[in-house]
Amino acid sequence: MLQVCLNGSRAVSDFPWVPVSAEDLAAEARRAVDAGAEDIHLHPKDADGRDTLDPAAVEEAVRAVRKSVGPHVRVGVTTGAWAEPDPRRRADLVRAWTTLPDHASVNWHEEGADLVAEAMAERGIGIEAGLYSGTDAVRTFASSPFADRVLRVLVEITGTLVREAPGIGRRMTEEVAALTPAPVLLHGVDDTAWPVLETAVSLGVDTRVGLEDTLFLPDGAPARGNAPLVRAARSLLQRHGSGGPTRPGATQG
Repeated sequence: MLQVCLNGSRAVSDFPWVPVSAEDLAAEARRAVDAGAEDIHLHPKDADGRDTLDPAAVEEAVRAVRKSVGPHVRVGVTTGAWAEPDPRRRADLVRAWTTLPDHASVNWHEEGADLVAEAMAERGIGIEAGLYSGTDAVRTFASSPFADRVLRVLVEITGTLVREAPGIGRRMTEEVAALTPAPVLLHGVDDTAWPVLETAVSLGVDTRVGLEDTLFLPDGAPARGNAPLVRAARSLLQRHGSGGPTRPGATQG
């Protein structure tokens, strides 16, 4: 499965093609799906372009994207602590959502991950467990009551040297696969995005690409939107003989 991560916490001031408004998110999502994306992750924004978990903003973004891509493409959002530092407040906001995403990411190195996951489970929202490299997230997730109740595990390789990223990705994927039967989605950020995506393809696990993770194509050219990134990732998948959906959680030696 290839997910597109449309915007992340980036702003238009960071990169002119980052979608912020619900209208722009919907248009970018449609283009990304047409290019081969199978699942969507986005960050709803407030009037100032900052990430928010506010029910009105979540409803506007999710509704617009769903209308654009149709009912067969799952749409997910973030619950990152940077959008709301207080974990109880984050959980309360999830409970107040009026339009529910299909899934949402919960970062297990952040305080209150279980509280947020509990609120999501109550609402029937799929839980994407975010496990960052260089944190204690794997250990914390292993002891969580939700370790066997997640939709998928997002293994994110960040804050490491590019040459070390593929090895860290492999080790974390193997470690997570031993903890839970849930599918693993392996991805990197910025300089590690393309090397880790190639590692995910070689392992046969899910992956993602989009302006949240990288602003550049594999050749170093700026990506004028999410669709060019998705096309580049699809090309890589096809070169490795993985043009279709992968077997969830599969790994190779």
